[in-house]
Amino acid sequence: MNRVPRGDLLTWVELALLALIAVQLARIVWTVLTPVGPFGDWRPRQAAVPSAEVRRALFTGFDPFFRMAAPGGSAEQVVTSLDLKLFGTRINEGSGSGSAIIATPDGMQGSFAPGDEILPGVSLKSVAFDHVVIDRGGREATLFLDQSGAAPLATPEANAPAAAAPASAGGELTPENVRREISFAPRTEGGRVTGIVVSPSGDGQVFRTAGFRSGDIIVQVNGRAVSSAGDIQTLIGQLTPGSRLSFQVERGAAVVPVAMFLSSQ
Repeated sequence: MNRVPRGDLLTWVELALLALIAVQLARIVWTVLTPVGPFGDWRPRQAAVPSAEVRRALFTGFDPFFRMAAPGGSAEQVVTSLDLKLFGTRINEGSGSGSAIIATPDGMQGSFAPGDEILPGVSLKSVAFDHVVIDRGGREATLFLDQSGAAPLATPEANAPAAAAPASAGGELTPENVRREISFAPRTEGGRVTGIVVSPSGDGQVFRTAGFRSGDIIVQVNGRAVSSAGDIQTLIGQLTPGSRLSFQVERGAAVVPVAMFLSSQ
């Protein structure tokens, strides 16, 4: 049996190692000189900046408040030309229904639910948090919240216990003044009366003296929830000299107490 000489075996091992080292060195040189891998060029690409004309065209149609398109509506909403004012909206997240407080051209405020007729031939179609969509003979138009006046400042007493509203000389809280200068209208939701919409008549001084604000909705009278149109007549019947009425009033997203003392004269 012939054996390979020990010196020759070591020589072949050394040659194999040298060849392996040479291959690795060649791969390193190739990687350094040609920095291209299976994922393409490793160097970052310069971002393509659109021209001024492209940017202008892009942001011209951009609406950060999503007012340009309503769900299921057209691509562009048309603001109504009718003499209507939107004072507040109320959305029920659970049922998906809602209502809106809208003043008609005669200045009277009312609460309307989707499907209700606002004016002859004009009905409320949908309610959003800051606008409503109305249907005018098959044509849709948008009415946004009335923001012509300054927003009221929040005060620490907003949720304080109810205090009696003071009576001023020009707006004394007598039963006759309240009946004449404060209007009461039912708010209906799903065919049910769920509140009483209060709005001013005349100069609104008695309305403000009583502690009300535009858009207020009475939901409780003397601890009893409003549940029918007859509650309005009951409320009016309680407007007697010297009587005290306590209300729970929806004001925007909050419910605040309002107390009203009527003069005994």
